[in-house]
Amino acid sequence: MSEENRIVVGIDGSAPSLAALDWALGQAELTGAVVEAVTAWEYPAFYSWEGGAVPPREFENAASVTVEDAVDAAVDRRGTPPRVRTHVKQGDSTQVLLDTAEDAELLVVGSRGHGGFVGALLGSVSHRCTHHARCPVVIVHAPREGEHSRRGDRPDG
Repeated sequence: MSEENRIVVGIDGSAPSLAALDWALGQAELTGAVVEAVTAWEYPAFYSWEGGAVPPREFENAASVTVEDAVDAAVDRRGTPPRVRTHVKQGDSTQVLLDTAEDAELLVVGSRGHGGFVGALLGSVSHRCTHHARCPVVIVHAPREGEHSRRGDRPDG
């Protein structure tokens, strides 16, 4: 059991995950929590040794760039950002988030990521997190194109 107030947020580079990161940072500013930005990677379903192997390090590096770039951009938009740690882990996205958020105060995810069906209200990761997380889960929708958040950066509305 951790004594630190932690907010875990899932990042995959999609607009909803970036909105989730912004929301988590705003909530952390209000509560004094540390934000743990997490991304997971897996070998693609089409991965094979034909045509040469892609080293696992390349998949991990791509995931690391995704989460680091997202955090850097979000933190740059804030005056004094909360503490942020990044994690890149191999495995199923949902399971990685659930494991990381095991003793967190809050798990924040985007409404759907890159793998979602266009027009879906919830993606499979956010849906499964709401059913299996041991902490409260916040699902954040990205603003529509050309629409600005009515709340600004404040997560409390």
